[in-house]
Amino acid sequence: MNKLKHDTIIIIPAFNEEGSISNVINGCKKNLLQSDILVINDASTDNTSKIVRDLNVKVIDLPFNLGVGTALQTGYKFAADKNYKYIIQLDADGQHNTKFLPDIFDKLEKKEFDFIIGSRFLSGEKYKNHSIRRFWINIFAKFLSLLIKEKLTDPTSGCRAFNQKVLKYCITDSYNFAYPDADFLLTLHKIGVKFYELPIVMENRISGKSQYSGFKPLYYVIKMILSIIIVMLRTKE
Repeated sequence: MNKLKHDTIIIIPAFNEEGSISNVINGCKKNLLQSDILVINDASTDNTSKIVRDLNVKVIDLPFNLGVGTALQTGYKFAADKNYKYIIQLDADGQHNTKFLPDIFDKLEKKEFDFIIGSRFLSGEKYKNHSIRRFWINIFAKFLSLLIKEKLTDPTSGCRAFNQKVLKYCITDSYNFAYPDADFLLTLHKIGVKFYELPIVMENRISGKSQYSGFKPLYYVIKMILSIIIVMLRTKE
């Protein structure tokens, strides 16, 4: 096994994010020096991959657009193979302010919790979001909180960090989440994962197009409801 430069890796799934990916990477390098960076290029048709390579950052190019769930698991398997101790994930659109990375890392390193969520709704600042999507985020958050008997406000946040306990689950065949959100968190709760939400501030998208456009939000809601029901019916692993 290759000797690691650091024990922490930041995984960034990306699809056609040439306008923002360099800002995200540079922010990671500036704010969390004790980490490596891995970009999972989900078959982008723009210059995302080239920009990442020019910044001397590791990139895995997927041959087809496989979606965020598969892209993330690709990163998880890389992290497990290299035996990283801590995993942080960010979106590639520049909305996650990287200045919060030290806070996220410090909370995870204290080992009181297995899974850290960067919540957009705890900072006191208003996060601009489509009203319908915000409605469903609130519904899923309240329902999930009820099921796990613990308050979580942002189950759809793409800003997360976790330890090897979570990583070991994420590389198994049981991880089959197209959108690893409320259903994913519910599954982790069932295997004894401890959560902590940390307030972060979201920035406006730098460029590109949101994955939740057109009819995709409706598809997401239906798929998430069905997935949560399936998780609820499973026996504890």
